[in-house]
Amino acid sequence: MCKMLLSINPEHVENIMLGTKRFEFRKVRCKAEIDKIIIYSTAPIQQVVAEAEVKEIFEGSPEEIWKKTSEFAGISKQFFDKYYEGRSRAVAYEFGTIIRYNTPKPLSAFGVSNAPQSFVYV
Repeated sequence: MCKMLLSINPEHVENIMLGTKRFEFRKVRCKAEIDKIIIYSTAPIQQVVAEAEVKEIFEGSPEEIWKKTSEFAGISKQFFDKYYEGRSRAVAYEFGTIIRYNTPKPLSAFGVSNAPQSFVYV
């Protein structure tokens, strides 16, 4: 098992920390089997702020994924539909236990020099 680092908008990061967003949506599933997601909060924070256990990974049509995740998606159906517009596949990473770092860390602490557009294995 391994970890991946994801760039996530600060608004969504806050909802993850509050527990109102329990899923992270992506257009492509990573190839490696991951057990943790390292959460990098994008501008203006620009720091690694937490790590989360990956409880489960769901993959299917956008409609199937929305049905499974909507209660704790942390985003609106309109936002979800726009994100997956023209796509036939959707991926949702379900968060388990989340550990918020007392002190945010720079990307360099994880051997990463630039914020990933999608994700990077660490």
